[in-house]
Amino acid sequence: MHPDLMLEVAIQRAAERRERARNAALARAARRAMRAQRRRDEEPDPVVLPPIPDYVDGTFRGGESRVPAEHAGAGS
Repeated sequence: MHPDLMLEVAIQRAAERRERARNAALARAARRAMRAQRRRDEEPDPVVLPPIPDYVDGTFRGGESRVPAEHAGAGS
């Protein structure tokens, strides 16, 4: 085989091996990212939010959620 032809074949094979290695690394990274995403979806979020007040003055709504019977309306 001619030396120039052998060199070209070697260069082509090396490029193909680098391409396969790059694709394999990309596939590994994608699998790793998918596993990490699944783990994040399964684990509860560690962030605990403080309770948000129901009213402007910072108080919370009591146990009763009904409107009182003696309600000061505009029509009364």
